[in-house]
Amino acid sequence: MKHRGTKQGRPQRSWVKAGVAVVTAAAVAVGIILYNRSSDSTGPLPDHLPTSADSYLGVYTPSAPGTYAGVRQFASLTGAKPDVVMYYSGWFEPFPAGFAKTVASDGAVPLVQMDPERVSVADIASGRYDGYLSAYAEAVRAYHYPVIVSFGHEMNGDWYPWGYKKTSPAVFVAAWRHIVGLFRALGAQNVTWLWTVNVIDDTRGGSIVNPAKWWPGSSYVTWVGIDGYYLKPSWQFAPLFGPTIGAVRAVTADPILISETGAVPTSGQPAKINDLFAGVRSYGLLGFVWFNSTNSIGQSFGISSPAAIAAFRKGATAFGKPG
Repeated sequence: MKHRGTKQGRPQRSWVKAGVAVVTAAAVAVGIILYNRSSDSTGPLPDHLPTSADSYLGVYTPSAPGTYAGVRQFASLTGAKPDVVMYYSGWFEPFPAGFAKTVASDGAVPLVQMDPERVSVADIASGRYDGYLSAYAEAVRAYHYPVIVSFGHEMNGDWYPWGYKKTSPAVFVAAWRHIVGLFRALGAQNVTWLWTVNVIDDTRGGSIVNPAKWWPGSSYVTWVGIDGYYLKPSWQFAPLFGPTIGAVRAVTADPILISETGAVPTSGQPAKINDLFAGVRSYGLLGFVWFNSTNSIGQSFGISSPAAIAAFRKGATAFGKPG
């Protein structure tokens, strides 16, 4: 499902993350700390993020990256701490190092959806905005801890100017490769590059297409993100996400994260939460990021009912912790 139109002050999108599991924190040979999903575990993840299945539970809250309050509220509500904290970043917005450090100290990793709003993707590819990108890359490098970066998410849909029918796949790929190359040249090796697509044809009559044309190549991507939502009681994980997972697997074996998801209350939210956890597990995916907010067309995905909270808590306990 897609949130068409301009995000209202960016808080219109909310990611709900959380994970719960009871394990004791321990230090590993190289000094990497393994931590548990309990409320007491803290400490940053390693630069090269683990790729263990069924382990990443993420959240976007409207307050991010302004404050961490929404993430703490969600963790308190669900009894589960996040592994991924997602937020949206418009072009020319700087890397929020202070917020990112709070994320790291809480044992999670920031996921930045870097959107090329009101700029030309071709100009990005040509190097016109290298000053901004260089400053961003240097800030990420100086942060030291892991960061997940996604550029131009959902490009296989037709609602964003960098997407389908508005920017050619070749131009998008050139911009993606340029950004990754610049970050690497400046030593920002703590980035996990997340290529984020929308689920194929989610009731839009063919306007959400196979994302293969936008694939930048395995050397430029670390993980794949897939965005999709439960909007009706009849919708299930396999028909919602399965075709897109198949399309992704045709071009890469990279780990997959459900990078934006949620369920409207009228879809039967508790049942959809159960289905989401089961689907991630059955496909061997990294995990998911829950959109705990209302989108730009008024659809709400926040978890609030006792039954939905209970379903999330139950599913989270079966997840491990990354690494």
